[in-house]
Amino acid sequence: MSSATASMQTSAVSIPVGAISVAGDLVVPARSTGIVVFAHGSGSSRLSPRNRFVAGELQKAGLATLLMDLLTTEEELIDEMRGGALRFDIGLLAERLQAVSEWLAAAPLIPKPSICYFGASTGAAAALLAAAKWHGDVRAVVSRGGRPDLATTDLPKVKAPTLLIVGGADHVVIDLNREAMELLRCEKRLEIVPGASHLFEEPGTLERVAALAAGWFTGHLRAPTPG
Repeated sequence: MSSATASMQTSAVSIPVGAISVAGDLVVPARSTGIVVFAHGSGSSRLSPRNRFVAGELQKAGLATLLMDLLTTEEELIDEMRGGALRFDIGLLAERLQAVSEWLAAAPLIPKPSICYFGASTGAAAALLAAAKWHGDVRAVVSRGGRPDLATTDLPKVKAPTLLIVGGADHVVIDLNREAMELLRCEKRLEIVPGASHLFEEPGTLERVAALAAGWFTGHLRAPTPG
């Protein structure tokens, strides 16, 4: 085991959200400067190889990460039989993300954590909606190939600095993100990764996403809290 791996505390966690609990994988590096909560897209899970790769790169940058499922296993099974309504219920997913944030704020593993969100695809809409509505302090948000249009009415309420990352070949999503940029009133930036498709499967593109996200999170965790 490398010294870098040995200095990280890894836990499988069960987080209460109302009457149910959701599963998560928490990794806390020594002297972490903040924690990034991942909200995955529809049809994916906390085991998403893309999000796990990004999480690993963020951990190397000194950030704790929480990869989690916003639906229970039972809900996922029911949702598959009923056409996937729950996985597109952005309001429900955002409420659960807020509940997870409350749990983290009180978790003994991470005293007084600085919380950030990383959302992919539809999970980006849930992250932005949660950032707009949670009474706590979300320090920064990053969206990868996100659908911010699914949180349109609440985008002007987001205070956390927001980075929107879109693949250069993902033309429809580029347009949706440009429209979202017009609605956001916080510090914001749109980064288009040349040659990347929606899933960032092309060589080097996901590495670029991870580097952009790490820079955005670490930079804003050092900055004063947004007003």
